[in-house]
Amino acid sequence: MTPSRPEIRVSGLHKSFGDNQVLRGIDLEIGQGEVVCVIGPSGSGKSTLLRCVNLLEEPTGGQVFVGGAELTDPDVDIDAVRRRIGMVFQQFNLFPHLTVVENLTLPQRRVLRRGKAEAARVAAENLRRVGLAEKADAYPSSLSGGQQQRVAIARALAMGPEVMLFDEPTSALDPELVGDVLAVMRMLADEGMTMMVVTHEMTFAREVADRVVFMDGGVIVEEGAPGQVIGAPRHERTRHFLSRLLDPAMADVEEETSDQVGGPG
Repeated sequence: MTPSRPEIRVSGLHKSFGDNQVLRGIDLEIGQGEVVCVIGPSGSGKSTLLRCVNLLEEPTGGQVFVGGAELTDPDVDIDAVRRRIGMVFQQFNLFPHLTVVENLTLPQRRVLRRGKAEAARVAAENLRRVGLAEKADAYPSSLSGGQQQRVAIARALAMGPEVMLFDEPTSALDPELVGDVLAVMRMLADEGMTMMVVTHEMTFAREVADRVVFMDGGVIVEEGAPGQVIGAPRHERTRHFLSRLLDPAMADVEEETSDQVGGPG
């Protein structure tokens, strides 16, 4: 698809933790209704980039815009802008002492000041969207990991976001539970939700993303259509990453060899 106006714009973004420079000048735009998957090895900076988009991490330098509002402006009403952004993490972060529907209504009532009946209606609607209407009165401990992650997605959707950020949403799940979560994300993409997804699920990235961004060493190495970046990458760093990802046995051999050469520590 051809991106419309940028819903997310990152310009010259830097992030350091002490002497460790994690992001080294990232420039990225995501159009309204576009799905962008960010891939790369562990430590490449992709999750830090995602967390900088809603200021869960404070950038060291650069600018972040969401829906035209600059989050990095010291005078911005950050809470107002964050209400436009839904975030789904690796872990589900559900309140174990609350039922599923209570997990969805609590943030609506506290943050959006919705009444009890309206919050319950919105919660029920979004539980239906993720296929869990029958689990409204269940507690998180009685749900599978995949169901808990779908509840977490429904909780984010209940806040009415314009943008959804996903940080490795399936990485904590058993393989057989991944499909239902990815199906919900496909549904959101089909509905036109603007999505930025950090993921290692290459099939999802290839089939659903409008664009794939490959990061390594705190920079964007290459970006483009999924068929190009995943199917015919231009850069050696991208090819090396994908070969290791698609052939874990080879990655294990390389790591063992590195350990033997490098010695302890």
